[in-house]
Amino acid sequence: MEIKGNDLEKLRLDHKKIENRNIFKFRILTVMTIIIFFGLWQFVADQGIVDSRTLPSPAKIYETFLAKLTKKAPDGNLLSANILASLQVSLFGFFSAVIIGVPLGLLMGWYKILDKTLTPIFEIIRPIPPIAWIPIVVVWMGVGLSAKVLIIFFSAFVPCVINSYTGIQLTNKTFINVSQTFGASNFTTFIKVGIPSSLPMVMTGIKIALGNSWSTLVAAEMLAASAGLGFMIQMGRQFARADVVVLGMVLIGVLGAILSFLFSSLEKYLLRWK
Repeated sequence: MEIKGNDLEKLRLDHKKIENRNIFKFRILTVMTIIIFFGLWQFVADQGIVDSRTLPSPAKIYETFLAKLTKKAPDGNLLSANILASLQVSLFGFFSAVIIGVPLGLLMGWYKILDKTLTPIFEIIRPIPPIAWIPIVVVWMGVGLSAKVLIIFFSAFVPCVINSYTGIQLTNKTFINVSQTFGASNFTTFIKVGIPSSLPMVMTGIKIALGNSWSTLVAAEMLAASAGLGFMIQMGRQFARADVVVLGMVLIGVLGAILSFLFSSLEKYLLRWK
């Protein structure tokens, strides 16, 4: 049976319609789930099932959100300043780790001399939890921006190196042999075969690094900061302001989801050839 070009185009369009319909259904389900969750939360708070002093209602959280836009209590910063401080530190540390970690992992995975030289050092650093660096970093740098950036760097650096290293080592040997058969140098093969082949694993490592940097940031700000969402949560705890604590948690979740969505969109664009 012969399938004509028009039939193939029709099948492609039908598949696209089904895919778009499924995406729409998924988004509707997501919105409904969020509405039900906050509705149940509000119901529990209104009925007094849980003490509002320990679990404020969504309405109270929204009220606190509006108040923090113009008032600095209890942490001494406006909400916008805390959000910007967290984003600045997180993204600065994250991008620093990507810029250093990804090329290092690729080079270690491709060149054996670098692998044998640097892997023992990396294996010593890798098991150390990012939070374990906080005390010594505070001793070195105090509680300023550079201290928090360094802590974030450590949390994001490891997955960038590991995934880049693994990704380039999984490069199809046939592709490498064909490239070198046609006269390509080792470095040219690395650039034109190794790196493109490793890109899916590299992007996965960067995505993990982004999540690590955001979660570690909160811990770093709780222990070594004067501004940021983690610092706001810590001050809310000290002043028994559960509404401020929960607001900080909600904002961390929302901002983390937004960053993840933006990166996933970038990943789909860069890997559209898959």
